Amino acid sequence: MSIPVIIMGAAGRMGSTLVRMVRESEDLQLAGLVERKEMTEALANAGCPVENDIARLLPQVPGAVIVDFTAPASSLATAEAAAAAGAAHVIGTTGFSPEQKARLEELAQKTPLFWSPNMSVGVNVLLKVLPELTKLLGEDYDIEMTEIHHKKKKDAPSGTALRLAECLAEARDWQLADCACYHREGIIGERPHKEIGVQTLRGGDVVGVHTVYFMGPGERIELTHQAHSRENFAGGALRVVRWIKDKPAGRLYSMMDLF
Repeated sequence: MSIPVIIMGAAGRMGSTLVRMVRESEDLQLAGLVERKEMTEALANAGCPVENDIARLLPQVPGAVIVDFTAPASSLATAEAAAAAGAAHVIGTTGFSPEQKARLEELAQKTPLFWSPNMSVGVNVLLKVLPELTKLLGEDYDIEMTEIHHKKKKDAPSGTALRLAECLAEARDWQLADCACYHREGIIGERPHKEIGVQTLRGGDVVGVHTVYFMGPGERIELTHQAHSRENFAGGALRVVRWIKDKPAGRLYSMMDLF
């Protein structure tokens, strides 16, 4: 039996990729689309209900799983509606504030809720191996990171870069808030030992590139993840859809739970 899926931001870059991949799948059904009011007419021939309000759509498609790569405020509002309706909600949005993340944790007590700043299998494997590498190399190695994305990306650094930096800081028993450096300019003096640099580049149509540097005495190690297309993230999200449909509420799920 096919799993009904609702796509948020269906006319956007990620949304349109998700719509196509759901249509191409054998076990998923495109059950509904949500877009801004001025965009709904362009989706009129989608072959499924189209709304500009998720709360109006959910009663029309009971049992549907929501997939959401939009913006923090929009995703949080959708999570509120999902919790009220008991609908599973898969979120790939980045840029949440600590307060918004805390609210997602609360809503996850009411309905199956999944959030990951990056649905890529490769990135999540990095999150598993980077802490071990950090510990093996020791504190003689300075840690820096760069991230590159397309010029239309609104948040910086990327959610993936922040999550990678968090796992690196945790491996050294540091708090990222105490050691992160997002900007350097002027006469800044010698680099502090307790520092993780995270630098942002924006331009063109780059889907996403993250590079972690371990720079030590006489050598440098670089680990780079390059996303070649948005299908990488969309495929991960649809893998989560298949996984979460039978999961209970009670905690905010992540890619680590999926693995």
